[in-house]
Amino acid sequence: MKLSCIIVEDEPMARDLLSQYIAKVPSLELLATFQNPLEALEFLKEHEPDVLFLDVQMPEITGISLLKILKRKPIVIMSTAYSEYAIEGFELDVTDYLLKPVTFERFLKAVDRATERKQASIALQQSTPEVVPTPTAQVDATGVDFIFVKDGAKMVKVRIKDIQFIEGLKDYVRIHTPKGRITSLQRLKALENQLPSDAFFRIHHSYIVALEWIDVIHRDRLEIGEQQLPISDTYRKSFKAFIDHRSMGRS
Repeated sequence: MKLSCIIVEDEPMARDLLSQYIAKVPSLELLATFQNPLEALEFLKEHEPDVLFLDVQMPEITGISLLKILKRKPIVIMSTAYSEYAIEGFELDVTDYLLKPVTFERFLKAVDRATERKQASIALQQSTPEVVPTPTAQVDATGVDFIFVKDGAKMVKVRIKDIQFIEGLKDYVRIHTPKGRITSLQRLKALENQLPSDAFFRIHHSYIVALEWIDVIHRDRLEIGEQQLPISDTYRKSFKAFIDHRSMGRS
């Protein structure tokens, strides 16, 4: 699968670096680069690239403001030198967030996520109407809980203990595990109802996390490995109360 993309970045060195990275990846096609985000807006009125590599801080308007203006949004990968913008990016359905200076390895991970999202979107558009079975938690011969989820034309077994977090993306979900990600045409709520409530918690309308895998909790976000996930205002108070209750129970 080949993804068309554009770069909107006011720093020449950062723009050139992303262009070089894109040139190294056969599955990417660079359509245009823009220093001025207003010029990029005009381009996006007439063209629909698959991926938008977008800087956050720019003189005319910020990347966040540009996203809010766009009516048709491509897959967005944001980049900035300031990590505090990541949370607002999540709220705008950004696929990934790159912290400058961007390494090629981290860039490839972002491209992988964008490719998965594009594939899932195509699968959703091409899928025929059908009743998708609701995942049901079960126990195998070893006593380990698991669920089966629909992944394309097949059902995939996922062990509960391997689920790090689940990301909801409109009509499908992405289940993150140490071995990789599984994209399934399921609703996030359907999965949430099947997970043990003492081990998983919803921190955002788009994220459910496994408490066992959380490394660090900040006020408005948490960390699972290299991933930073937002804790929204809606869930912050109940999540804090839940964590406090568990901490007291173990003391």
